[in-house]
Amino acid sequence: MAAPASSSAAASLMLAIHEKKTNSVEIYRPLRQFISINYSEREAQNLEDDLQSVKHMRSDLERPADSPDVRRDLLVKYFKALCVMESRFPISPDKEHINTIIFLWYDAFKNKNKASQQNIHFEKAAVLFNLGAVHSQIALSADRSTASGRIQASHSFMASAGAFAFLRDNASMKASIGQSTLDISAECAGMLERLMLAQAQECVFEKVIAEGKSPGLCAKISRQVGVYYEEAFAALNVAPLNQHFDRTWISHVQLKVAHFYAEACYRYGLELHEKEEIGEEIARLKSGISAIADAKKSTKGVAVQLIDAVNRLEADINRNIERAMKENDRVYLMRVPGANTLSPLSAASLVKSTPMTDVLDASKEKLFASLVPDSSAKALSRYTEMVDDIIRTQAEKLQQGSEIARVRLREMDLPESILALEGNFTLPMDLKEDVEAVQISGGPSGLEAELQQLKDLRRVNHELLVQTEEMLQKEAGEDAQFRSQFGTRWTRPQSSTLTKNLQDRLNRFAANLKQAAESDSRIERAVRDHSALMSILDRRPIESALPTLARPIMSLDANEDAIVGALKQSLRQLETLGAQRAGLEDMLKEMKRKDEILPKLMTSTGSYEDLFRKEIAKYDHICEEISQNIEAQEQLLMQIQAQNDEFAAVFNLEDYKASREKCFKQISAAIAKYREIKENINEGLKFYVTLQDAITNVKQQCSDFVMTRNIQCREMSEDVQRQMAGLNFRDRGASGYNSNYRPVGQPHQTQRTVPPLQPDPSRPQTPYYQQEERPPVAGYGQTHLPYSSPQQQLPPGPPPPYHVPAAGNPYPPQPQQQPVEYGQPAYPGWRGPYYNAQSQHPGSNPPPPYTIPPNYPPPSHQSGYYKHQ
Repeated sequence: MAAPASSSAAASLMLAIHEKKTNSVEIYRPLRQFISINYSEREAQNLEDDLQSVKHMRSDLERPADSPDVRRDLLVKYFKALCVMESRFPISPDKEHINTIIFLWYDAFKNKNKASQQNIHFEKAAVLFNLGAVHSQIALSADRSTASGRIQASHSFMASAGAFAFLRDNASMKASIGQSTLDISAECAGMLERLMLAQAQECVFEKVIAEGKSPGLCAKISRQVGVYYEEAFAALNVAPLNQHFDRTWISHVQLKVAHFYAEACYRYGLELHEKEEIGEEIARLKSGISAIADAKKSTKGVAVQLIDAVNRLEADINRNIERAMKENDRVYLMRVPGANTLSPLSAASLVKSTPMTDVLDASKEKLFASLVPDSSAKALSRYTEMVDDIIRTQAEKLQQGSEIARVRLREMDLPESILALEGNFTLPMDLKEDVEAVQISGGPSGLEAELQQLKDLRRVNHELLVQTEEMLQKEAGEDAQFRSQFGTRWTRPQSSTLTKNLQDRLNRFAANLKQAAESDSRIERAVRDHSALMSILDRRPIESALPTLARPIMSLDANEDAIVGALKQSLRQLETLGAQRAGLEDMLKEMKRKDEILPKLMTSTGSYEDLFRKEIAKYDHICEEISQNIEAQEQLLMQIQAQNDEFAAVFNLEDYKASREKCFKQISAAIAKYREIKENINEGLKFYVTLQDAITNVKQQCSDFVMTRNIQCREMSEDVQRQMAGLNFRDRGASGYNSNYRPVGQPHQTQRTVPPLQPDPSRPQTPYYQQEERPPVAGYGQTHLPYSSPQQQLPPGPPPPYHVPAAGNPYPPQPQQQPVEYGQPAYPGWRGPYYNAQSQHPGSNPPPPYTIPPNYPPPSHQSGYYKHQ
């Protein structure tokens, strides 16, 4: 019988299962005698430890355990031992087998009922039942007033459900061959599994209530508790269980069903009240009250705690009904729907039976490992090969039959033509995937936005180019103004001689922009010219663009429906045959899985060949079914061919196929053209981004150049003005230049200076230009270039647009400064980026965030960023 448990909450009353009782069994002597007779006395002596281990496990099983945990471990260990013994010791009434071991067990629910069998499966079934019972006792002993206790109880109930499910699926049928007890039957094991799942879900319900979860979630979990109890209640009310269990059991489960249905209505009513759906709230609460009222009619023997919990819930529901009806009468005035019009309450299962396959796996057990004789092992291997050959041959037949059906249907264009007649059009899978890819990327309708993006990028590049040119023109104008003002005294090189390479690069950029604009125009023309072709790709769904298969306008005998109906019926029959083949293949695999011949091989006294023929014969009937299935399919395919010919003639199927193929080709052509244009646009976008980086780099160099020239211009202007004012006529040396005139970067007491860079003391300083022998100008000595100082640190230029990483330092360090001739760059750092672009060191600039082709932008005659349309 079940043992009720009560806790601080009366609603938490649950059930646990008592273990089955057994009598003492002599297991050691029969097993040892079998080993001694069939193997050898030495083998029996070698296996003495294993025999003693099995004997002690069976003896411990007959006595009560100290704790449920110890009992659980013993049951698992003994069950694995039984699995090992099953394949080595044939225990049965047969004279050749071990017939002196008789297992006796009492029914757990009716202790007066008992059964005994010479069958190891009976022993395994009883052990599995007790394992499930022990797990339920562990669950019941948990303290569910704590969060950890509720989790432990839920997991133990799920483990109990898993044990009973394993009993039902693996041992019940084998144990029911002879005299057995009802508690280990498949029906009882299934009922107990649902009962344990109900109690596990009830623990989850207690957990969410304690955590204060939302009423909607509580309602779903509570409803699932009721569903599990309903399944257990249904099993208890049909044969053979309806006469086996005490009425208290049935009443308890029945009241639990009503309790948790009403609980779900109550919790859901709280959610409805929050949503102000008062009408449905009243209907749900009344439905819960009705369920409780029906269940309370048969509460004889039910625990008082459970009845009290139901009564408290009933009072809560009545209170909410009264409140809701008052609010509805005064405020909402909603219609209360009838109970039969309410939709079923949603349920959410958060528990499942714990799989026991791994827990009870005995493949790694070492008991009696030496008891497989070589002859039996070889015979088993040969038999396995014979079975595998049958399975392989029949599986190939089944697969070949399915492949033939697919090919024949494809040749007849079925069932696509039937689907087309009904308006269900389909594209070939590869074509459909291509269309979906085009639509995901924006489709033809999205090309205009990408063309606009090309225009925007071209405009940005043009603006950068104009800004850079204006910067150089402004500097050249200022230089010309000073040159005109001071005449021959203004001795620094003209701007045009220093910026020639920069201007050449800017000119190349302008030429590239012009060519890119022409390519953009070609793309725009291609989009306009092919918009009609590509418009089909914007149809959603794309199947709406396919031609339709219409019924004939005129019909002589009006038998189109009959033709279509007959063809559909034949296709359904073909589908049924295919499903049968799948079932036959699964049946073959299942037969092989259950084909355990080893015990028969180990105890066989006759020829192995006779045993093989007898065992292989059980596959004959399924092989015959496979042959009949293949034959029936061949006849049906011939019938479908004739029906399809008639269907094609009536519905003019050939014209439809031709128009459909034409549409497929149009879609393919549209995809190809779209991809071509899309690729050209992408190349254009990549080109403009690359060109923008190049222009930005040159703009930065021009900015540095202009800044340096401005500093030099200011200092030279001040020097010339002082000379003209007669402030620098003292101490003319051999150099012909006033000793008070300072090069750029030297401090001066009365004027603003640019702080010089610290020279490198490790190397001598050399002049940055070669002093020329030239006639002195009136009032001046031999003239230095005042802007030739290489030690002057220039401030960085403005950051490039689009946050492209700034170019490298335009003044790279030189291994040794070389003298330069008059008219060369103002400082040697310019030799690389300004005068000898081809000699720049790769890697001197940080890499941009995208791949840039070398020597970007490409020359106009090498531009490959667009394809000609």
